[in-house]
Amino acid sequence: MTILNINALGVTLGDPLFTDLNLTISKGDRIGLVAANGRGKSTLLACIAGTFEQTTGEMTRARGLRVGHVAQYVPGDALQKTLYDMVLDALPQEQAEYESWRVDVVLDDLKVPYDLQQKTLSELSGGWQRTALLAAAWITEPDLLLLDEPTNHLDLHRIGLLQEWLAALPRDVPAMIISHDRAFLDAVTNRTLFLRAERSRVFQLPFTRARAALDEADAADERRFANDLNKAAQLRKQAAKLKNIGINSGSDLLVNKTKQLSERAAKIEAAAKPAHQERGAGDIRLTNSGTHAKALITLDDLPVTTPDGRLLYNTGKKWITKGDRIVLLGTNGTGKTRLVTAIHQAIATQDSPIKCAPTVVEAYADQHLSQLSDDDTPMTAVAGQFDVGDQRARGLLAGAGVNIQMQDTKIGGLSGGQKARLAMLILRLRAPNFYLLDEPTNHLDIEGQEALEEELIAHGASCLLVSHDRSFLRNVGNRFWEIKGKRLVEVDDPEPFLQAEISG
Repeated sequence: MTILNINALGVTLGDPLFTDLNLTISKGDRIGLVAANGRGKSTLLACIAGTFEQTTGEMTRARGLRVGHVAQYVPGDALQKTLYDMVLDALPQEQAEYESWRVDVVLDDLKVPYDLQQKTLSELSGGWQRTALLAAAWITEPDLLLLDEPTNHLDLHRIGLLQEWLAALPRDVPAMIISHDRAFLDAVTNRTLFLRAERSRVFQLPFTRARAALDEADAADERRFANDLNKAAQLRKQAAKLKNIGINSGSDLLVNKTKQLSERAAKIEAAAKPAHQERGAGDIRLTNSGTHAKALITLDDLPVTTPDGRLLYNTGKKWITKGDRIVLLGTNGTGKTRLVTAIHQAIATQDSPIKCAPTVVEAYADQHLSQLSDDDTPMTAVAGQFDVGDQRARGLLAGAGVNIQMQDTKIGGLSGGQKARLAMLILRLRAPNFYLLDEPTNHLDIEGQEALEEELIAHGASCLLVSHDRSFLRNVGNRFWEIKGKRLVEVDDPEPFLQAEISG
């Protein structure tokens, strides 16, 4: 049964975000919504939720349709509420007075600990804030659930719980989900919408299989476009020959035939549409400066501790050598970021029990992108640090997905995806030979993740990385270190850890 029909929908904000979108949403649908950063995914959800007016087209909703919209961020006026009160306030006043037990049921289903329920949202992590937004939407008993990046800031265990929760939803409640987590999309969706400025595509498949079908469709479009242009070129050649013959012979019939061939060629050229090309999403191209050192980093049974000195684990004797792409595995709070930070500080100071080869040139990115200053502009961050000249800097920024309008805006005003791409561009310009990456895909769209994967592998980059993105770490890693108890041990395969976290 169809509950929402979208017909020829379009939104233009300066440039078209998307146009002529046609989509039906029916009971049982679990739709993954995929597009590059800034291409209108959140805007489409807002249109469906009724909080944003489309530019063109129309939507037909089932009578009385209730939409639960889980946005990316908590509204500023809700940050001082407790998690419990925010969810309670989502109920109509009369219901809140007599049926507050509904809050307990929803929070229990989402496995929110009682002590966190009584904390203000401003005190909670981004992951728990997302959970609060989800609970506030679900308690209203929506007929359609819209989820905007629900896995951001969640660890693997919480992602697993969210997958289970979505799987347990009543089958007649459809959901549309924006996510850059490919493994999550594969686990929870049965349809995929690739949102584009023109000719968006929908497949009755989860992400990975839909992506393969999309590539085939784009390749077919490319072949069709080339064939159409070739047909038009052949017609124009025939027309040119007939024109010369007609002029020389004085034949009106050949002149008319020439005109007809030219008109056919023009119609084919006008109708021919090139295959989709993502515009301005940018490339991440990492490069390596040379080093002859065999061991870039040496850990000699380093104790990794909390800020107050409590031992988390010992590393044992470990080396990071050229070409190693090491993924650091461990549950939240076990000290992954502490080790990354310790190595970063050791490289900066060269005064640490961690031994670093003198030729190490480091590129460091933490999960909060704190290496970027919100008061800088993208132009000053690039042209001010690197001798590339203003024109080249603007070209590099445009290639990284920071358009000309945003290049002189303060970094604090950029989206998370634009910040992530800017951070990757700055890493690239440092020409490092060792990458320390703590959750580098947090804000990168799928295209950006794939580009980063390809560059790390193609350039034989050496890196130590932390990531909750299962697809990314599986694709990039060639060695795996796992924090087990009080020891850091090397494991051959990340799958037992990943399965234990997701199902635990």
